[in-house]
Amino acid sequence: MVDSSSSPSDTLRDAILAGERAALARAITLAESRRADHREQAQTLIQQLLPHTGRAIRVGITGVPGVGKSTTIDALGSHLTAAGHKVAVLAVDPSSSRTGGSILGDKTRMARLAVDPNAYIRPSPSSGTLGGVAAKTRETMLLCEAAGFDVILVETVGVGQSETAVADLTDFFLVLMLPNAGDELQGIKKGIIELADMIAVNKADGDGAMAARAAAAQYKAALHILAPASPLWSTPVVTISGLTGLGLDKLWARIEDHRTRFETKGLIAEKRRRQDVKWMWAMVQDRLQARLRHDPALKARTPELEAAVAAGKLPPTSAADEIARALGL
Repeated sequence: MVDSSSSPSDTLRDAILAGERAALARAITLAESRRADHREQAQTLIQQLLPHTGRAIRVGITGVPGVGKSTTIDALGSHLTAAGHKVAVLAVDPSSSRTGGSILGDKTRMARLAVDPNAYIRPSPSSGTLGGVAAKTRETMLLCEAAGFDVILVETVGVGQSETAVADLTDFFLVLMLPNAGDELQGIKKGIIELADMIAVNKADGDGAMAARAAAAQYKAALHILAPASPLWSTPVVTISGLTGLGLDKLWARIEDHRTRFETKGLIAEKRRRQDVKWMWAMVQDRLQARLRHDPALKARTPELEAAVAAGKLPPTSAADEIARALGL
């Protein structure tokens, strides 16, 4: 029997804690909304749910387009649900420039997880945020944890600036690579390798098996040049097949080993505290940008300032000073 005195926020909170998927979906929609009243409701709800969050393993997964991210996540997630886990996949899509909606449709690319009762897929439009990482991915992650999901997989749009953002969201960062290491090793940024907690060469099945092993050897050699980010962990390189499931059990065992080593030393909690501080500053920046977009006087004046700077009639510093003064800075 529902308590008639309970607020809508309390009712939604209780439904999420009970694992009701429809309630989780409603809460995520509130968190993603641009309406001020929705954002306020979402923040109240998340504050209520915070004591029930933080227990999941958070894994970021990236790779170049065509590497098989969705196929691998579908296979890995199915392997994990079969082992008794509840898996949430937060797949951050490129946004439609006109509607801001998700355009890749991850549910169609993760056929098994889409119908798995112990999995939840949430495609999230990037909404133009830096590197394509959804502005509300952190809130979505907390809501999923409160709903009982103990593994959170965050899939990025692709190799680029989004990798740094996802590394700041997760406990473990997995980079998927293609077997043709020769060309890819030349083109990949050193920064991506430095972020990786593990490299997995995908498509190591059939005719690709030998090429995948050769690629793995080259990545291992490249990693020897870099000093490990932590004395507790040297970045492993494994070969897998998202198509057949080959090697996914060993891949997950490595992730669990990393979790055990770092959690024992209190380093997972320490990393999350640092991430929370970065999250705070990211939200401050988002709110300043929102002021720029929505303040009527600034909206009218900004195009004039841009035109004046572009025409060489006004120094960029003077234009920036005027905008800062309008913001009260």
